[in-house]
Amino acid sequence: MSPKNPRLITLGLNHKTAPLDLRERLAFTPQTLPDALNGLYKLKNINEAAIVSTCNRTELYCVTNNDTDQDIVDWFSQYHGFESSTIDSHLYTYDHKETIKHAMSVTSGLDSMVLGEPQIAGQMKDAYALAQKQGTLGRLLGKLFQHAFAVAKQVRTDTAIGSSPVSVAFAAVSLAKQIFGELNESTALLIGAGETIELTARHLDRQNIKHMIIANRSIERAENLAEEFDGEAIRLPQIADHLHRADIVIASTASPLPILGKGTVERALKIRRREPIFMVDLAVPRDVEPEVAKLDDVYLYAVDDLQEVINENMQSRQQAAEQAEEIISEEVHHFLNWQRSLDSVDLISEIRSTTQNMSQEVLNKALKQLSSGDSPEKALEFLAHTLTNKFLHKPCTSIRKACEEKDQDMINAARQLLMNADDDKTGQK
Repeated sequence: MSPKNPRLITLGLNHKTAPLDLRERLAFTPQTLPDALNGLYKLKNINEAAIVSTCNRTELYCVTNNDTDQDIVDWFSQYHGFESSTIDSHLYTYDHKETIKHAMSVTSGLDSMVLGEPQIAGQMKDAYALAQKQGTLGRLLGKLFQHAFAVAKQVRTDTAIGSSPVSVAFAAVSLAKQIFGELNESTALLIGAGETIELTARHLDRQNIKHMIIANRSIERAENLAEEFDGEAIRLPQIADHLHRADIVIASTASPLPILGKGTVERALKIRRREPIFMVDLAVPRDVEPEVAKLDDVYLYAVDDLQEVINENMQSRQQAAEQAEEIISEEVHHFLNWQRSLDSVDLISEIRSTTQNMSQEVLNKALKQLSSGDSPEKALEFLAHTLTNKFLHKPCTSIRKACEEKDQDMINAARQLLMNADDDKTGQK
């Protein structure tokens, strides 16, 4: 495509196309995202870029003039130490119109493991904010994200997509309730203090959890969240000292390495005299070493294990999702119309610039005639005649050529322009 017709593309993988262990290895951490985004943006033929990386998806949004996406696939693979051929089968790509629809669907929660979950909108906003900060957004991709945010808001307002809680946080607490029955005698250790953990804390509070311990790298954030639910706050290194108190452990941090190892859990179980611990690891990469699942008296669930719980509340959202798809289809059409209008803006600007230059050139000659003593009538006649000839020379040449070549589309377009001009004149009378 020409530089005036750039392609919007999305390349990525998600919970539908890749298992958890692969999603972990292909995710970007908050620490690596800025460097990765700059590396993607510096690729040849990449004009704009943004990266979305969550526990369930990693996606690269780009504006490119290239006809192939292989250079992006190669960069993505090499960045994470993979051969392109080993991950190709797990990747999906969307081209322009599909990208527009996909971005709106993702932001509205229609492509999530949890249909209609609201957290993804915040994660898309984070990706947008980082791209803005790094200077990798332009007019097209920036507009797409803004439009997607507006669509997501409309979907949540006009449909029941947010009814019947089915978030991973809700699913984790529901599973805990299935195992323990009532939670009013249980203590929960929540690792992290982000949006997912905050939502988990709210669900636990509604189930009358006896006590909550919030562990986080930033003690201030842990204290703020703990205060809201009358819990206690600890730092991450203190987890080993408090783990034995927890009946329920739910973890969701952005740590690139596991927070809980097998040895730490074994020591806690000895203190608990083998009383079981229920654990849910919502993080990608994982916060709990997978080997912990091999321990007796530990019930460890990862993100992908929650799907059955989530499905129970999914049916009520299906009809709302169909309504949301209709909204998105209409908004894709509006976005494409906006993009097509950009071509007219550039064309009109070019026409105005050209005609203004012509006008100024002819006006200067007419003024010279006046200063040389010619009558105003003669100068005006020269001005009108010359401007008409200059303005119509190229259009008339093109129309003459269209008639010779029997280019009916060009002839019809010229007639339409002339008819519109006549209408404008009629309306001014």
